[in-house]
Amino acid sequence: MVTGHLREKNGYYHIVLNYVDGHGKRHTPSKSTGLPVKGNKKRAEKLLMDARAAQETELEAKATEQSAENISASLIPFTEFLLDWLEMTKKNVEETTYGAYAMGIKSKIIPYFEEQHPGLALQNVTPKHIQDYYTYELTVRGVSANTVIHRHANIRKALQHAFKLGLIDSNPADRIERPKKEKFVGSFYEEDELNHLFEVVRGDPIELGVILGAFYGLRRSEAVGLKWDAIDFKKKTITIRHTVTQATIDGKSKIIQKDRTKTKSSYRSLPLVPPFEELLHRLKAKQEQNRKLCGRAYCTKYTDYIYVNEIGELVKPGYLTQHFPYILEKNGLRKIRYHDLRHSCASLLYANGVSLKEIQEWLGHSDIATTSNIYTHLNFNSKIASANAILGVYPSP
Repeated sequence: MVTGHLREKNGYYHIVLNYVDGHGKRHTPSKSTGLPVKGNKKRAEKLLMDARAAQETELEAKATEQSAENISASLIPFTEFLLDWLEMTKKNVEETTYGAYAMGIKSKIIPYFEEQHPGLALQNVTPKHIQDYYTYELTVRGVSANTVIHRHANIRKALQHAFKLGLIDSNPADRIERPKKEKFVGSFYEEDELNHLFEVVRGDPIELGVILGAFYGLRRSEAVGLKWDAIDFKKKTITIRHTVTQATIDGKSKIIQKDRTKTKSSYRSLPLVPPFEELLHRLKAKQEQNRKLCGRAYCTKYTDYIYVNEIGELVKPGYLTQHFPYILEKNGLRKIRYHDLRHSCASLLYANGVSLKEIQEWLGHSDIATTSNIYTHLNFNSKIASANAILGVYPSP
């Protein structure tokens, strides 16, 4: 309801209205009638009535419009909104991050809700709908708790965006029980296993990747992204500053090259040891030989990269992941992941007296807590050493 009154100001009538809008906010606008106070009271009262009626009409129109918007919003399918949110997110995150979001939403989350709850409206999504989906992933599909936690992050972010837009009154994802995060325990090779591995990969295209992973502790993206200008043969250093990753963007595999590492701490320099320097010279000579043999057929797009194949094409990150287990199986070696070479590097360093702080810097972790949490077995070894150090004072039986 719109109320109002006339107010005399500087010898003229002013109209003052009083009303509450659709969002509960009170307004008291004032406007001059342009009529002098003397002899114009009835005309001013008529203008006041007209102003009240016009404001009433405007409020009713806005209420009708808001109601229509609310009805429209309530009919938006949940799965359709997820796709809209994904498209909006594409502009605000890294391509690799978007690829991970898209993979989970398009191939897992949306298919589930379209099959189990076809046509479920955004406004009708309840905590139980979401909780049931997590239970399905854990018990039926057998995925890990950590994977479900990643899916939860996607769903919650999308619904939080809907909440901010006023499409839903609250975020139902805030009222569910997330599964407990599983503590990661990495596998690693002992020194004799690493020596055997180095022997069997010598001359194989994966040799460079194995050495970079096992000796230098490089991530897959860092190994593939290593460039010739990162090697200083005079100062005998290797600088880790470029990465190459592989992501699936809208169903297509894409190689992403970046002149930066995972974190600031990942940017680091490591010593160039003689055996690895020898391998690099060998690879350089081989590349020059292949370029002469292939002639114009040789790919010159990646000449600044170290890890290329016989025709000059960049070795893709996926190659390391796929070819590494084949090499292990072929040579009867214990099965580990390529990334476990990085863990093997940390274990080898620790076994040779390198501290956790130094391992953190070698691997490029952002803080020592990360190193300590991942390599708990190293911490335990230090406790054994501490126990042995004071064993001499243990009371005799």
